[in-house]
Amino acid sequence: MLLASIALILGLVTLMWSANHFVNSSAVTARHLGMSPMLIGLTIVAIGTSAPEILVSLMAALDGHGDLAVGNAVGSNIANVGIVLGLTLLIAPIRVNARLMGKELPLLLAITIASGAVLYDNYIGPFESLVMVAAMIASIVLINHWQKKPTDEPLTTVGEESEDEIPDMPQRKATLILIGSLLLLLGSSRVLVWAATKIALTMGISELTIGLTIVAIGTSLPELAASVASALKKHPDMALGNIIGSNMFNLLVVMAVPGLVAPGAISALAFTRDYPSMCALTLLLAALILFGKKPRVLGRVSGLLLCAGYIAYSGVLIATLG
Repeated sequence: MLLASIALILGLVTLMWSANHFVNSSAVTARHLGMSPMLIGLTIVAIGTSAPEILVSLMAALDGHGDLAVGNAVGSNIANVGIVLGLTLLIAPIRVNARLMGKELPLLLAITIASGAVLYDNYIGPFESLVMVAAMIASIVLINHWQKKPTDEPLTTVGEESEDEIPDMPQRKATLILIGSLLLLLGSSRVLVWAATKIALTMGISELTIGLTIVAIGTSLPELAASVASALKKHPDMALGNIIGSNMFNLLVVMAVPGLVAPGAISALAFTRDYPSMCALTLLLAALILFGKKPRVLGRVSGLLLCAGYIAYSGVLIATLG
């Protein structure tokens, strides 16, 4: 218990430190490549911070636990919207531009709805998995095409230009820091998951509850760290891009891992309980973005609503486990 507690604290400190450098080097890379902070969040940051979900899903699938792999993907999406984005909005507001409302957000909604067709028959096979991976590649190409088009409404922090806060750093140095900080993000997130699981087991919490909560939240820690750091470093638009990109990646790649490695049946609860909860939170986010006064700004009220949505899901989860 003592070792796990120390590991929990050290893992958290390392996670936040590496996230700070990860966001800085990502912003520098975005500028050198002529990419917007939103695009770097939708691609490099999103894929990088989704690596823990891939590792967990891969190990679970190899051990014959396809339910854990699928639950990790869906649960991480719920945590990303409810906890990660919710807490980020409590720190800094995010101004949403018209392109995201008209393109990236509808793409996420389409992917979320389509994922229901994969879960509907309680089975994930190689064909569905290959289609999902192909859809992810197509989505990245499409998003890159959208980002290259000029827009009359640049993504900014409310009251400040994101570009003003990007540090002056050679690209070679930024690349080394990007890789190193990403490795630290992944390593520290795994330490945190181990420590939290150890503490939970010592306190008598069931392994099923740990899998549905701690594992999903734990693998979302890189997204949380990167998004909070983005908000603190005046790049909140990168945080929003990270959430949208990570959720796409989770549904189209992480959830495809079981079908590629060990095709088989999955629990019906994934479709009847967890999938509707994920859809509800995603639709809540869409409603907060699409409806309201212009310019559209997600603030602390939105953050509270998203956090409340996750708390409500946790209540449903506890009640279902009975």
